[in-house]
Amino acid sequence: MKRYTIAHSPDADDVFMYYALKFGWVGNKKYKFQNIAEDIETLNKKTLKNIYDVSAISFGAYPFLKDEYALLKTAVSFGYGYGPKLVKLKGKKLKRNFKVALSGEYTTNALIFKIYYPNARIVYKNFLEIEEAVLKGEVDAGVLIHESILTYDDRLEVEKELWDIWVELAGERPLPLGGMAIRRSIPLIDAINIEEMLTKAVYVANRHKKLLSKMLIERNLVRVDDRILDKYLNLYANDKSIEMDEEQIEAINKLYEIGFKAKLLPCVKDIRDYMIPKEYKNLRFNEK
Repeated sequence: MKRYTIAHSPDADDVFMYYALKFGWVGNKKYKFQNIAEDIETLNKKTLKNIYDVSAISFGAYPFLKDEYALLKTAVSFGYGYGPKLVKLKGKKLKRNFKVALSGEYTTNALIFKIYYPNARIVYKNFLEIEEAVLKGEVDAGVLIHESILTYDDRLEVEKELWDIWVELAGERPLPLGGMAIRRSIPLIDAINIEEMLTKAVYVANRHKKLLSKMLIERNLVRVDDRILDKYLNLYANDKSIEMDEEQIEAINKLYEIGFKAKLLPCVKDIRDYMIPKEYKNLRFNEK
């Protein structure tokens, strides 16, 4: 039995997409997985150090990881008319060089924010601390991600939707947020099998959404109640999360084009070149 680590964030969509595998609904007797849950920026930074075999990452981080990790096509999160929110205290006017809290240097929201607000003074915080930092006046504004976009305090208001910024920068494309990456040192057949299992896990999770959501809540594996969980999963863990389509691929390519032009990302021309060649499995076992 081969053992691999799979790291994901503790936010509801990552937990939801992974736990069909954890609960044994999907599996392969050849593999055993150890799961680790850490906030997304911690995962970005640890993946930069080549620590985990498979990890959730921000799409904004992938160009820095491309030499050591392949990008998986499954367990992806995109925004369709929604996404992270830049919030401030109600009635507050933001100056050109306002102080803002972001969830991490390598997050996708930070990349888009820095392109649009080049004069802002940035501090990085754990995403769970951003709302409180805005409420206490430690910062003028903050970008909320994950479940916080649905549960933020009534004393706050939205200054700018990152979706609106994305449309200004990239046009009407889905907003790329996060996905999964796998270490290139893993044997190719194993990498293909792992991607297939993760794809099936996301598919099964979506097909059994009510049951899996109930189990996650009963085991205190998510931070929200059933009503918020259902709403959040509809946004970020849905049929569009199972396997990337061409529209999503082109959206990521556009993100990297914009990031490279802004001198914030290394060059990545086409992410198809950085994905696992799944056809290898059929070619290897069907050649005769």
